[in-house]
Amino acid sequence: MGEAFKQTFVPEDSVAPAVPTGLRGFLAKFAVLRGAQRNLWLTFLIKFLIYTAYSVTNKTMVLWLSKDLGFSDQAALSLVGWVWAPAMTVFTLLAGSVTDAIGLRRTFFLGVAICTIARSVMVVTTIPSLALACGVLPLAVGEALGTPVLLAATRRYSTTAQRSISFSIIYMVMNIGYSAAGWIFDYVRQLNLRVSFFGLEPSSYQQLFIVSLVFEIVLFPVIYFLRRDPHVTITTEPHRSGTDFLSRIGRTVRQSAIDSAQLFGRLIGQSGFYRLLVFFVFIGFLKAIFLQMDYVFPTFGIRELGLHAPVGKLSAINSIVIILLVPIVGALTQKFAAYRMVVIGGAICAAGVFIMALPTEWFLPAANSAIGQWLGHGYLGLHGSIHPYYVMAALYLIVFSVGEAFYSPRVYEYAAAIAPKGQEASYGSLAYLPFLVGKLLIGTAGWLLAAFCPEHGPRHSGTMWLIFALAASVAPAGLILFRRYIRVPEAGRQDVD
Repeated sequence: MGEAFKQTFVPEDSVAPAVPTGLRGFLAKFAVLRGAQRNLWLTFLIKFLIYTAYSVTNKTMVLWLSKDLGFSDQAALSLVGWVWAPAMTVFTLLAGSVTDAIGLRRTFFLGVAICTIARSVMVVTTIPSLALACGVLPLAVGEALGTPVLLAATRRYSTTAQRSISFSIIYMVMNIGYSAAGWIFDYVRQLNLRVSFFGLEPSSYQQLFIVSLVFEIVLFPVIYFLRRDPHVTITTEPHRSGTDFLSRIGRTVRQSAIDSAQLFGRLIGQSGFYRLLVFFVFIGFLKAIFLQMDYVFPTFGIRELGLHAPVGKLSAINSIVIILLVPIVGALTQKFAAYRMVVIGGAICAAGVFIMALPTEWFLPAANSAIGQWLGHGYLGLHGSIHPYYVMAALYLIVFSVGEAFYSPRVYEYAAAIAPKGQEASYGSLAYLPFLVGKLLIGTAGWLLAAFCPEHGPRHSGTMWLIFALAASVAPAGLILFRRYIRVPEAGRQDVD
């Protein structure tokens, strides 16, 4: 269409070229990907496979620790919140330097190889010490190697014109992976297969790990075809002998740790650093609610709604809404200050969580309505009456996702906007802190599950959700109460209280 336009209308020198608008303008943004090198499309595919496998594992982890390995709710959430998830964050901080040292493809192969071995151990053993030492912890290392590599690959394999839309697609593919994982999580559990391999009878949760293992194995041929484009002049992957490989990784990890310590040493003397630190601590309370959708929500749903409750499809509502809303919200709110949008988004998120704390009988009419019946029978594939918690969870996830669309992208923008000139990367690297805070907070959720939503005995899940809602409220309330201390002028923004 663009070529035909050029042939039928040649503007004079004094006339500016026409810019497509409306639907044509929207589609034109994707047209820049025509002619994109194969490596970019392979990067999108790798992103989907990695995040689908990762999300399946995340949804399964706590249930596997509890049902297959015999950990209590408290111990299972503590292992996830205080060991597995923080370890992944720490290794992610180091992974970027490893990638720079050994190259993209080698880092991909290394991460996938570690994940494959770790997932295999988690499939075949129910010995807690072996599963944790040779499964869970190595898996955190392998998963951490994938995140910065995908970002680096997207940047390297896209042109300047393709870069913006490429990163948007990467974000969309990530959420598609999360949605697919939710459907897989439900489907495998509902199959309730009883299979035996050489005397091994994997549980439903080990079968889910087998699915994620299959995704890892598929990654090997995909990464194999991820070859360096001959037109790219960047030579960051020179040939290195195998004997130098591990020593180079070791030196790189040590240097990365030293550089990280020096970075924090430089930042500590800046007032803006402390303001950003407090800002990220508050955001951590919102991230904890986001993380509970993988670590707490499946257990809650199974206990309240039944063993085969489609909690995966329910949680997929978040990803679906995010995919649809983030570009729209970003376009409509780009003129507003990031801090203000984070406060508004945080308040919407907290309001959504309060829905789950309300009495279930209030939502009986909604469950029996046409929308409730469509949700239960049409989308979730249920039979019979619809429990009010399905409607409540759907509303909660929709409202929470709207808030997330407002605040989540702007968190990183705020960090970059308040950074001193020349230190944008240093401040941006601190954006991992909210997830770390959220993971540490979610480690306490096991006590809430045991107290208010136990596997056996009376349940008071509304109280548990009320505590979650109050925790989420800490973020917008704190950002408002301490805004005079936390908030600093944002580059290019006039929207300051």
